[in-house]
Amino acid sequence: MNPDIEAYILKFPENIQKILFHIRTLILEIAPEAQEKISYGMPGFYLNKKPLVYFAAYKNHIGFYPTSTMTTTFA
Repeated sequence: MNPDIEAYILKFPENIQKILFHIRTLILEIAPEAQEKISYGMPGFYLNKKPLVYFAAYKNHIGFYPTSTMTTTFA
């Protein structure tokens, strides 16, 4: 687990943290070999050195950003 992603999540209110940790857990359950890193200022997950998915929290929503790698890999 990447400590930078942990720090990213912990800066949000507890109710948002719970959602973000859940998203992170789901991604790692589906793609356990994915590597975590902060990219574009948000948590990113990479598979075979290619971006798989990103997520981020904002004031009024949580964004989930699959990449073409993800849609191709899990089609």
